[in-house]
Amino acid sequence: MKINTKDEIVLSVLKKMDQRSIIGQEKYGATMMQEIQGQEKDLNRFLVDVQEELMDALLYIEAAKRCLSDEIEEAMINRINIVGQNGNDGLHYDEDHNLDVVLNDIVKDIEVNEENTL
Repeated sequence: MKINTKDEIVLSVLKKMDQRSIIGQEKYGATMMQEIQGQEKDLNRFLVDVQEELMDALLYIEAAKRCLSDEIEEAMINRINIVGQNGNDGLHYDEDHNLDVVLNDIVKDIEVNEENTL
């Protein structure tokens, strides 16, 4: 079979599929077509295999999400540590703090203006 695509992603996936097929043949001693022709597997068995693979995929997705969550948490801790090492309290990153500063400045201006008018 000649592969015509120039897409490197497709070629990479096809190569992985080929390698996976070889591993399966070594593990089970037959190709998928041989399993069909030899009636070692029927439609139900293939569907059970698909179902099991999809369940495994869901587990891998959940594990990957937890890894990502851990990596995000670690990155945030590293950022906090860097901010702290620079002698910075990090408050200027906090929008609420910035709003408080602006509001406090406005209140001070009002108080000064009230004192001047009295």
